Amino acid sequence: MPTRRTVRFAGSLIFVVLIVVFLTRAIEPDTYRQYSDDLAYYAIRHLILVGYSMVLAILVGVPMGVLLSRPSMARQAEAFMQIFNIGNTVPSLAVLAIALGIFGIGDVPAIVALFFASLLPITRNAYVGIKGVAPALLEAARGLGMTNTQSLLRVELPNSMPIVVGGIRTALAINVGTAPLAYLIGADSLGTLIFPGINLNNNQMLLLGAAATAILALLLDAIVSTLSRVWLTRKGVAA
Repeated sequence: MPTRRTVRFAGSLIFVVLIVVFLTRAIEPDTYRQYSDDLAYYAIRHLILVGYSMVLAILVGVPMGVLLSRPSMARQAEAFMQIFNIGNTVPSLAVLAIALGIFGIGDVPAIVALFFASLLPITRNAYVGIKGVAPALLEAARGLGMTNTQSLLRVELPNSMPIVVGGIRTALAINVGTAPLAYLIGADSLGTLIFPGINLNNNQMLLLGAAATAILALLLDAIVSTLSRVWLTRKGVAA
């Protein structure tokens, strides 16, 4: 008999397939042929922006979430969290404009802006995940003679990983959806199909860029979800 998780996964898969089919059928075959090379190029540039900014956000966000979860940071944690919230509170266009003013035109300001947009979900989930580890597990670690560092690496981080991964998936969705705006500051992305499509009243070009962005977000989320589930299962941690 199928489990609830299997049913939920099958339902999500069917939903994703229906979205992909709807988007791809709405685009005329001539559009694919005309923009196939552009689509491949801009999709790769889109992935580069997302990849660099996400790696930076993970490298900064997870350690900061761990640091803020320490008892010595209990009073300052929420204040620091509001600093990381800047990238989500300030509109994306404003963050891009600020990055443009500091770093100039091109990929660098786009990566910086996407980094700030992705930082809060990762930091907050790392913080919440660590704080949510069962006290009994921490007591058991201390009873085994583990140091604070050993407890963090062997108990707290492994047991908080499902929540950390959830933050990464949220940040990834925000990142992929925001990256088309990088076109406005001179960075190539799928927005290079979307915005000219708007300006030229070319609905097919616009739809191609928007559909590619949506499908890319769904595919990346599915990849991260699947890989994390496999890794967590091997580690014996409930997803």
